[in-house]
Amino acid sequence: MAKACSLLLLLVFVVSGESVVGRHGNKLSPNHYKSTCPEVLSIVEAHVGAVLKQEPRMGASLLRLHFHDCFVNGCDGSILLDDNSVFTGEKTAAPNNNSARGYDVVDDIKAKLEKACPRVVSCADILAIAARDSTVVLGGPSWKVKLGRRDSTTASKNAARKLIPAPNLNLSALVLSFRAQGLSSKDLVALSGAHTIGLARCASFRARAYDDSNIDPLFAKSLQRRCSRTGKDNVHRSLDLRTPTSFDNFYFRNLLKKKGLLHSDQELFNSGSTDTLVKKYAADSSRFFKQFSKSMIKMGNIKPLTGNSGEIRINCRKVN
Repeated sequence: MAKACSLLLLLVFVVSGESVVGRHGNKLSPNHYKSTCPEVLSIVEAHVGAVLKQEPRMGASLLRLHFHDCFVNGCDGSILLDDNSVFTGEKTAAPNNNSARGYDVVDDIKAKLEKACPRVVSCADILAIAARDSTVVLGGPSWKVKLGRRDSTTASKNAARKLIPAPNLNLSALVLSFRAQGLSSKDLVALSGAHTIGLARCASFRARAYDDSNIDPLFAKSLQRRCSRTGKDNVHRSLDLRTPTSFDNFYFRNLLKKKGLLHSDQELFNSGSTDTLVKKYAADSSRFFKQFSKSMIKMGNIKPLTGNSGEIRINCRKVN
């Protein structure tokens, strides 16, 4: 079920408008639940706010869930499905295994919404709203989330393994990965700015610490002390060492100093085509925030299931 470049022909993005055309001609809109579940935004916002008050790190996890969902067969909630007798889901694919989290938070939000308006709000839409609310709670920008996605009835471990960008990719591979989803280099840089919050595992930055040359020497040594050549795969390090729970532009400032945690991070500022954007976002947080909002809307509109496609899952972990 891998995506192909023909995806670009299937999508119509209307980033600046109030609606976006879905896979089957139906439109996503910020007002989708206005009459069927008017309290949806307040329910998600309240729960995300309460969770992040106790554990700020969860904001990055919820944002990441939305990203990893959208890159695999579109924004359809497939990442939330547990394995069953029909398919092996995406949770154990390499990009998600032992690192993707926040499933329980989504379950709790879904339970509250099922009480308020049964079988109305999709799990895919919950991910989109929670990603926006997490960003806002941690000090980042807000945007109008277009809603009306439906949930997939299948998932693909193999597609997740192939389509979610790996931390060891070089710039050209990153650009191609995003382009396959209808996303530009500008979207790549802006969305990578989400790494201003959250943590990464030793397994993801080990090669960066020991093998890369475009890295600050003292920074490399600090990573090596935390992440040995072998073992300690699940030891974590903040993606943004200065303000790991604040959504700001320090991620880009770190890249200018050759202190990107992941190889793929530093590739954005390594004498390549995206250097200029990194410099602009490092110098102007408002410029970064504006583009991040636009890129999140665009990413959230990747191949949505609409109309009679898919379903509205009662339990985000399994098909009805």
